[in-house]
Amino acid sequence: MAEHGPSTRSIHAGAVPGEDVVPPLRRSVITRFDSAERFGAVMAGTEEGYLYGRIASPTVRETAAAIAELEGAEGCELTASGMAAVHAAMVTVVPNGGRLVVALQTYGNSISLFRDFLGPRLGVDVRVVDVTDLAAVRTACEGGADAIYCETIANPGSTVADLDALGALARSAGARLVVDSTLATPLLCRPLEHGAHLVLHSATKFLNGHHDVLAGAICGTADDLARVRAFLIDTGGVGEPDTAWLLRRGMRTLALRMERQCANALAIASWLEARDDVVGVPYPGLPSHPQHEVAARLLDGGFGAVLAFEVAGGRVGGEAVMNGTRLIDRSTSLGGIVTGISHPASTSHRQLTEDELTAAGVPAGLLRLAVGAEDAGDLIADLAAALAPA
Repeated sequence: MAEHGPSTRSIHAGAVPGEDVVPPLRRSVITRFDSAERFGAVMAGTEEGYLYGRIASPTVRETAAAIAELEGAEGCELTASGMAAVHAAMVTVVPNGGRLVVALQTYGNSISLFRDFLGPRLGVDVRVVDVTDLAAVRTACEGGADAIYCETIANPGSTVADLDALGALARSAGARLVVDSTLATPLLCRPLEHGAHLVLHSATKFLNGHHDVLAGAICGTADDLARVRAFLIDTGGVGEPDTAWLLRRGMRTLALRMERQCANALAIASWLEARDDVVGVPYPGLPSHPQHEVAARLLDGGFGAVLAFEVAGGRVGGEAVMNGTRLIDRSTSLGGIVTGISHPASTSHRQLTEDELTAAGVPAGLLRLAVGAEDAGDLIADLAAALAPA
C-alpha cells in the first residue's frame, strides 16, 4: 500500500478482501480442537492455529499485521503497554553484560528501566549521551556496542534524531538501532527505511488516539520478532483482544487526526514563539528549531503534535500557567484528540537529575502541550488567558 495516500493506508491497513469491513472481535483465549492429532500438531508448531491467548489470538494478530503494514515491517508484536514493548525489545537485543547507548533525550521511564534494571541486574553497560552529538554517540560505541536507542521525536523537548546518521553509525559499530517512534507515528516517519532494526510504539498514544487503550507495538524483521515473541510469551507482556480491537478502530482515523493535530501544533507553536512572555518553543516545525532541517528531511506530512514551551519563573511560572487553563486538561499522556498540558520536570522526567534535565532540554519552566483535535483558535485563546496573569 506504499503507493497510496496516508488516509488510505491508515483506513485499509490489514484489510483482507472478502472479509468483514469491520473486523470481528474474538475474545476467546482458548481454542476447541476436533481431534487430538490436530491439537498436538498446533501445539508442536507443525500446523498453523491458535491455542491460548497468551501465545496468540486472531484479533491481536490482525491488529499487529496492520501496524506492520503501516511501518513497512515484516511483522509486529502487540504488547500490553508501551513500556512492555521497550522492555521486551531491549532485553532481547542487548545480552547480559552487553552495552547499550541511549539518547539522553529519551522518555524518563525508559531511562530508569535501562539504568535501574538492565544496568545493575543484567550487567548492561548503559551509556547515556546527547543524540544530537554524533561524535559522542560514536565514542560511546567504541570497543563495541549491542544497541543504540533513541526516539524519532523526543518527548517532551522535541529533539529530532538523525536516523540516517545513527543507522550508519550503528552499522559501523555492529550495533542494532532501536527507535521509539511514538510521536512520529508511521505516517510521519518509518524508521526502518532509515537504518533502524526495531521500531517501537506506545500504541496508547497516536495509534489509538482516544485515551482509552493501553498497548505497545514492536516492529521489525521476522527473525528479530521471533525472539521478542518468545520473551513476551514467557513473561506475559502480550496484547489482548479487546485492546487490539479498539486500537485498530482508532488507527483507521490516524491520518485524519494527525493532519489536524499537527496543523494545530504548528499554529500554536508559531503563536507562542511570537510572545515576549515565552522563553522558547522547541517545536521541529519552526525554522528556529535546532534540528528543523533534519526534521524536514525525515518527517513527511507534519512535524508532530507535541510541543514544549518554556515560561519565565521556573517551576512556579509553569505551575501558574497550568493552573490557568480552562479548556486544556491538566493530564498525563499524549496523542489523543483532547489537548493536555503537563510539567515534565516533575512528571514524565522526574527520574532525571537537574543537570540531566537541563542537558536533555527539559528546564524547570518547561511545559508540554499534547495537542489535540480541537479548534486551534480555542486552544490559543485558552493559553492566552492562562499566560496573561502568569
